[in-house]
Amino acid sequence: MNTFFSSTFIKQETLEEARIDYPIKLEYYKMKEGEKFGIEIVKKEYKKEGTKVDNKQKENISEDEKEIEGILKTLERNEVTPTELDEILNDLVV
Repeated sequence: MNTFFSSTFIKQETLEEARIDYPIKLEYYKMKEGEKFGIEIVKKEYKKEGTKVDNKQKENISEDEKEIEGILKTLERNEVTPTELDEILNDLVV
């Protein structure tokens, strides 16, 4: 079961540095399967030709819900995208 945790738009200055001229929204979800928690990130690019959606899930990260919520806060604060999720989790989870 996925539960919405938070969302953010990537900062305008970050988009400008990457020469991106459309808004990008990141949504973070807490996943639960049995006793284990995981994370899903959904990236929505609002382009002129339509919205492009990309996502990544990582299951069975921890049994500690507070740990997952702390990780989700860190991911949001740092505007982590689906393509960066695995690498960042490797750094955050021991």
